[in-house]
Amino acid sequence: MMRPRFLILVMLLTFSAVPSLADDAPLKVAPFTVDVTPPIGAPLAYNPMERAGNSLWLKGMVFVTDEKPVVVVAVDWIGIGGEGNTRFREAIARAVGTTTERVTVHALHQHDAPRLDWGVEEILAGQGLSGKMFDVAFAREVMQKTAAAAKAAVDKAQPVTHIGLGQAKVEKVASNRRILGPDGKVKHMRFTATKDPKIRAFPDGTIDPLLKSISFYDGDKLLSVITYYATHPQSYYRTGAADTDFPGMARILREDALEVPHIHFNGAGGNIGAGKYNDGAHDNRLRLAGRLANGMQRAFEATEKFPVTDETFGWETVPVSLPLADHLDEEKLRATVTDESAKPAARVAAAHDLSMLQRTRAGATIDIACLTLGKARVLHMPGELFVEYQLNAAKLRPDLFVAMAAYGDYSPGYIGTEEAYGQGGYETSPRASNTAPEVEGVLMGAVRKLLGVE
Repeated sequence: MMRPRFLILVMLLTFSAVPSLADDAPLKVAPFTVDVTPPIGAPLAYNPMERAGNSLWLKGMVFVTDEKPVVVVAVDWIGIGGEGNTRFREAIARAVGTTTERVTVHALHQHDAPRLDWGVEEILAGQGLSGKMFDVAFAREVMQKTAAAAKAAVDKAQPVTHIGLGQAKVEKVASNRRILGPDGKVKHMRFTATKDPKIRAFPDGTIDPLLKSISFYDGDKLLSVITYYATHPQSYYRTGAADTDFPGMARILREDALEVPHIHFNGAGGNIGAGKYNDGAHDNRLRLAGRLANGMQRAFEATEKFPVTDETFGWETVPVSLPLADHLDEEKLRATVTDESAKPAARVAAAHDLSMLQRTRAGATIDIACLTLGKARVLHMPGELFVEYQLNAAKLRPDLFVAMAAYGDYSPGYIGTEEAYGQGGYETSPRASNTAPEVEGVLMGAVRKLLGVE
């Protein structure tokens, strides 16, 4: 007769030899979060960090399949560009055992927040201006903490049996910033806080009102949510304290409501803002956050789920070299960078443009990426992209669920449509954009390829 203790041992060995459902899952997700709030005294985009504000967060997701992992990251900073974006992605890739092309890092573009570009820092350091653009030690620490968090998340990856897709209109948040006159030129700019009621009264203009939501499930258990919506995220800024502004507040509200990790990406919001619905009053921040959170909720409630199979997940990239604007003159930029009588902000701006010019001439490219999740396609794009890119991408494949995350590599600045460069306005001026009108053809060519459009 078999002894009970021996029987238990046989059963344990038998069951331990059978692979678990989690081991066989074709897709697993591993969300992670890092506090990326700068210390007092660190440079923000426009002011130093003078006092404690709200915490800024980095939200990421590792997709684990039978191929190398894919990592998507959204950060509560104004922008991570050039060599800063590349090195950030490299650090994450090393940590999780993947390639840089399978990692994408985006900012949400809040203005009371840091920026990062190691190429700019190296130029400034050569002029005795190290740390003028960002806190160097803090930036290194954030990259290290992010890499460690992504690596730790992989060990806790959860199997995904179903994915949900949903969308809903967001009411009274986004409006186009560029108001054209009868001659087709920009007549009014409707910025973050528009005090003039006559300018606020113009129609919304060209926007994408839809917020897209993608959710992940293990059976009936909700694991995490990712959302996408296109708008500049400012209600007010230059406060001397870090702040997530209204998109970050909306994300926190939804995360608290669902009790799962929530990652939010800013879409192609370069020429979109809340100016029609914001006169600068500080209580508008909470109103805008509530409207955006309501859109997130309704998109989630409209979710339709589908089962995950071996064919559900995909990742593809197309490297592009963006055509540079004519105003990028290396000799003049160098002269400004080395001019000790120039204001530090002017020297930082010149170093930024010089870094992009040098990288592009040296052959550096920017990866345009597409995440496939069943019939969903999420395009990962650089710069402060005009909303027309997002709208036109969706028109190319009306049979698919097309979403867009912009504000990836921040070095190009604003990226307008070809037509927009002849219309005037701030976004396509030499101060704001480092790309030439031909950029639309380059980017939309990559988008067509990624979406499978001839």
